[in-house]
Amino acid sequence: MAKYLDPKADLTFKKIFGEHPDLVISLLNALLPLDEGKKITDIEYLPAEMTPDQPLRKNSIVDVRCKDITGRQFIVEMQMEWTTAFKQRVLFNASKAYVRQLDKSKKYHLLQPVYSLSLVNDIFEPDMPDFYHYYRMVHEEHTDKVIDGLNLVFVELPKFKPQTISKKKMQVLWLRFLTEIDENTREVPEELLESPEVKRAIEVIEESAYSDAELAAYDKFWDTIRVEQAFVDEAEIRYNLGIQETKRENARRMKADGMTVELIAKYTSLTAEEIEGL
Repeated sequence: MAKYLDPKADLTFKKIFGEHPDLVISLLNALLPLDEGKKITDIEYLPAEMTPDQPLRKNSIVDVRCKDITGRQFIVEMQMEWTTAFKQRVLFNASKAYVRQLDKSKKYHLLQPVYSLSLVNDIFEPDMPDFYHYYRMVHEEHTDKVIDGLNLVFVELPKFKPQTISKKKMQVLWLRFLTEIDENTREVPEELLESPEVKRAIEVIEESAYSDAELAAYDKFWDTIRVEQAFVDEAEIRYNLGIQETKRENARRMKADGMTVELIAKYTSLTAEEIEGL
């Protein structure tokens, strides 16, 4: 029985989408908002360039860059953990790719769009039910008026739930591949194997295809992710404790000034029991 590796890891993601043009083309066509007549037919890989990120997050990001025969550029990233600065970093990278098209021999009208696809293994919009988020420059009132250039797509993988395979069949299949296949997979769903592209991607992540050194690097990646998450969790705990202590200190001062428990609770969000115990 075949064993599989998680496709979201640095090693496997880059091997699938950074070494197989047909697979990244299929992924991009499935997940990007491209009109039918503007689908990607051929790509050329470009050197991956990353802006400096937080030191503890350097292993959280996977990056694949390419362009098609029309000159459109595509940036594909797998973000294992969400950071507050990630959207700005994605915008910066996409903007840099857009600007670098222009040199002394080119004109502004020759600039081609840049598409950024960010697959996020975390929930960063808890108040929004949708898992798919598309950003572009549109007129505030007349949304049909668009300044073409930067197209940013963010996908919250944990929110994805395949309801049905319909008109967006390949989108569903690729997202199922990224969310359902990992080290615990012993039997791949038949629907995934029926797609030639996804079947090939599954073959790429069979554990038997990797050397001992690659498997060691794969394990190290996940160890690092766990360490990063532990640091983040600890920082969030300390931050929340700091907020609570500030609230208690403010409540002590209000109480000393003779404010009622009801008013103190209103301004600090502490309970009456907490205030009376100060």
